[in-house]
Amino acid sequence: MQLAIATGVTALATGLFLAPLGAQLDDQAMRRALAIAQTTAAESRLDDALKSSRPGRAGPVQNEAERIRRATGAEYVVIMDVRGVRWSHTDPDEIGRHVSTDPSGALAGREVMEIDEGTLGRSARGKVPLRDEQGRIVGAVSVGIAYENVQQLLLATVPQLLAYAGGALAVGALAAYLVARRLQRRTHDLAFSDISALLAEREAMLHGIREGFVALDRHGRIRLLNDEAQRLLDLRTEDTGRPLAEALPPGRTAEVLSGRVSGADLLTVSGQRVLVANRMPTDDGGAVVTLRDRTELERLGRELDGTRGLIDALRAQDHEHANRLHTLLGLLELGLHEEAVEFVTQAVGVHRATAEQVTERVHDPLLASLLVGKVTVATERGVSLAIAPDSHLPDRVVDPHGLVTVLGNLVDNALDATAGRPEARVEVEIRAEGRTAVVRVRDNGPGVPGPRRAEIFTEGWTTKEPPAHGQRGIGLALVRRLAERYGGTAQVGDRPGGGAEFTVTLPDALSDALSNVPEATDVPKTTGGLGDAGATGATGATQDTGAGQ
Repeated sequence: MQLAIATGVTALATGLFLAPLGAQLDDQAMRRALAIAQTTAAESRLDDALKSSRPGRAGPVQNEAERIRRATGAEYVVIMDVRGVRWSHTDPDEIGRHVSTDPSGALAGREVMEIDEGTLGRSARGKVPLRDEQGRIVGAVSVGIAYENVQQLLLATVPQLLAYAGGALAVGALAAYLVARRLQRRTHDLAFSDISALLAEREAMLHGIREGFVALDRHGRIRLLNDEAQRLLDLRTEDTGRPLAEALPPGRTAEVLSGRVSGADLLTVSGQRVLVANRMPTDDGGAVVTLRDRTELERLGRELDGTRGLIDALRAQDHEHANRLHTLLGLLELGLHEEAVEFVTQAVGVHRATAEQVTERVHDPLLASLLVGKVTVATERGVSLAIAPDSHLPDRVVDPHGLVTVLGNLVDNALDATAGRPEARVEVEIRAEGRTAVVRVRDNGPGVPGPRRAEIFTEGWTTKEPPAHGQRGIGLALVRRLAERYGGTAQVGDRPGGGAEFTVTLPDALSDALSNVPEATDVPKTTGGLGDAGATGATGATQDTGAGQ
C-alpha cells in the first residue's frame, strides 16, 4: 500500500511538473523570437535600405536578414514594408509577396508574441515595428523559432525528469519498506484485521471485567480507564487524557495511582469505597493500575467482628446469669426468700440504670443501642465505658448510620487501646451544638505520639495485627472521610491525665425539625435488662461500626 501511494505521488508530481514546463518552453521561445526581432529592428541600415532599394534575392535587406538568422539560429527573419510585402525570407521565392499572417499589429506599433502556422509550418513568433530615424513606422520585422525545436527541448527534458522521479520513487520505496518492517516488529507481525479484532476483544474485556483498570502514560496522563474504574474513582470518560493530579482529589488514592506509594495490594479509600490497588510499570514509562472493590468484603469482615463481639458478650452474660441463678437457687433452698427478691431486684436495677443512663442522653435509637451494646462488650474486656454527663443528642440525626460508623470505630479503637491495662477507662461524649454533632471519645491508654497524629487517619495505617478476613487501617480512614463529607474534621489529641482524645465534628448532621420516630428512651427498657439491650446494640454495631478496624 505504501509503495502504491509512493508511485502514485511520484507520477502525479511528474505530470504536474511537465504540464507547466511545455507552456514555459513556449513562452521562452516566443520571448527569444521577440528579442531577435527587436535587435533586428534596431539596425539603422534596414530603414535606409527599405527607402533606397527594392526587394530582391540579393538585396541588402535580404542579406542582412539572412546574416541575423544564421547568427541567432532562428528559423526565419522576415522584414516587410508598410504594405506587408516581404523584403526578406528564408525561401527567396517568397520575397516580394504578401506575408501569410496578419501583420497589422506590428505595423500599428505593437509588439506581438504568438505561436502560429505560416509558410514554414508552426513556429513561435515575435513581431515588432520597424521605424526610421524620425520614429515613423516604415515596416515590420517578424522572427520565427521552429516549434519542433521547442518540442524537442521538452522531450529532451523528460528522460532527466524521469530519472529524478525514479530516484525519488526508489527512496520512497526503501522508506516504505523500512517503515513496514518497523511496523511489523511493533505489531508483532499482526495483520490489520488481527489488530482490529484484538482491539475489539480488548474493549469488550476491559469494560466487562469487574475490576477497575487505569492506564497512565509516562507524563501521568490517563490513557485508558474502564467502566468499573469510572465507578470506583468517580471519574468520567472525559477525564481520559487529563493528568491524574487534575482528575483525582489529593490524597492516598492519587498517591497510590501515581506511584508515590509503592507496594502490592495497597489499601485505599475512595469516597465510601474500600479499594485494593496494584500498580505495574510499562516499558514506555507509563503504568497500569488495577483496582478491586473490597467494600463488601470489609463490611462482611466488620459484621464478622461484630458477631464475634456479640458471641463474646453473650458468653459473658451466660456466665454471669449462671452465677446469679446459682446464687438465687441457693437463697431459695435456704428459705431466704426476702434476700432472693432483693438480689433479683438489685441485679435488674443495675442493668436498667445503665440503659436508662444512655437513653436519657442519646435519643437516637441506633446510637443508643450501639452504646448499650458497647457497655456490655467493654465490661467483658475489663474496661469501664461511661457516658459523659454533658452528653445530649436529640433524635434529629440526618444520617444515623454514618454517625454509628464514626462512634463505633472510635469506641472500638479505644477499647483495643485500653484492654488489659489497670483501671482501663473509656469515656464517650456525644452532643449537639445547633445542627452540628460533636463526638468525643477519651481513653486512658498509651495515647498517640505527636509525629503520628497526621498518619493515624490514613488508609492502611495500623499498629494491630490484621484479622483473618483481611487488612486493618480502614476504620479511622472512614471516620475522616465521613467527617469530610459533612465538611467537618477528625482530630486526635492528648487526654488530660494521659491517654488519647478523639474529636469528630460533623456540621449539618442534625435536622431542624424533630423526627417522627418515637423517643429512644423506651428502646432498651422494653428488653428487660442490659443483657438483651447489649444484644441489640451489638447487632446494630455490626452494620456500620467497622469493629476492630
